[in-house]
Amino acid sequence: MGPLASASTTGEPGRVRVYHGDNAEILPQLAAGSFALIYIDPPFNTGKVQRRTQIRAVQDDEGDRRGFRGQRYRTTRVGTKAFGDLFDDYLEFLAPRLEQAHRLLSPSGSLLLHLDYREVHYAKVLLDQIFGRECFQNEIIWAYDYGARTKKRWSAKHDNILWYVRDPQRYVFNYDEMDRIPYMAPGLVGKKKAARGKTPTDTWWHTIVSPSGKEKTGYPTQKPLGIVRRFVKVHSRPGDQLLDFFAGSGTLGEAGAQLGRDVTLVDESPQAMRVIMRRLARFSPEFVGLAPELREELWALETTTSSTPPPPDVPAAAETASSSAAPQGASVDDDTDDARADEDDDARAGERDDAVEDEREAAGDRREDVDEAAADGVDAGVASSDAGEGGPAAIELRRRAPSVFIRKRTRSS
Repeated sequence: MGPLASASTTGEPGRVRVYHGDNAEILPQLAAGSFALIYIDPPFNTGKVQRRTQIRAVQDDEGDRRGFRGQRYRTTRVGTKAFGDLFDDYLEFLAPRLEQAHRLLSPSGSLLLHLDYREVHYAKVLLDQIFGRECFQNEIIWAYDYGARTKKRWSAKHDNILWYVRDPQRYVFNYDEMDRIPYMAPGLVGKKKAARGKTPTDTWWHTIVSPSGKEKTGYPTQKPLGIVRRFVKVHSRPGDQLLDFFAGSGTLGEAGAQLGRDVTLVDESPQAMRVIMRRLARFSPEFVGLAPELREELWALETTTSSTPPPPDVPAAAETASSSAAPQGASVDDDTDDARADEDDDARAGERDDAVEDEREAAGDRREDVDEAAADGVDAGVASSDAGEGGPAAIELRRRAPSVFIRKRTRSS
């Protein structure tokens, strides 16, 4: 017996419950076998302080930051969110929580553990011991192209997500719910297949959360909604119970509730609670164990928003990197302190003054990758944020690929 079939959707938003406290104390109180999908994005043990500084940019000819077409912007610091990311024994910290995840999964449930290159190999050995090697299904690579590059080694521009199931003979995998992505050379597969697109592999090209986009919450390690929505759609069904006990900015809460799943979130950080209160307000989440001062903030937030309509849903796919500077008076996030990059100081200092230009460079790199892949006949995936058959990536690929092959034949003739 293999993957289970998908259930039909009701279209109703899911419910959200949020626990404020230490997950090591809260998880044992939750009922065994309750959750169809557990997605966790724990600290990556970078050995640094994860920090996100929020700034406000206003156009000013004498400003300290250069944007699109050389325009200058004056920046004002709005605030900083940070947390420590250092553990003397990371696996000792992680192991009891992963054991709880195994206990809490339903018989057909899945665990998705989101890490990076620093600890993922040790975590896999640990999960093999807890779940059994036969329960390992995939290592998914989320690849992106943003930020400074080191001059000392190959720059790390990907995260690793390990997928384990409770029972390898009985698990949820909704193949038909996958979002399709464009073919790199659509002329080689025919119009019908090109229009339908192809399913992703275990390597996903997807932009980070845009520093100037609507999706940005200011939380230091926020993950793209498009990535998490794909997990929710494929690895769970409407009405299922989902769990994230390193909730952070609450991305699983938003993705799950939008797609009709009920979500339980756990985090001990007051900063995370404040972000979640605002981000998920339209779903009227239930808070458990909220600190008194945060309870007062929640009451004030509910009072001020009760007479206004809820904000529209954020698009499922993450916004592509912007090629223009933030509009006057807009709030953006300064990614210069992104500790996860662990880049060379010289390289980082040369690029940290201009986040917008860095985005434009990343977009240019992706266009070059498209040309190179098409010229070599490689059938590679592209960012799911552009994945629609009428989206910008699909249009660009169909326009550029034939000319690339012509140029290659000309050079080789």
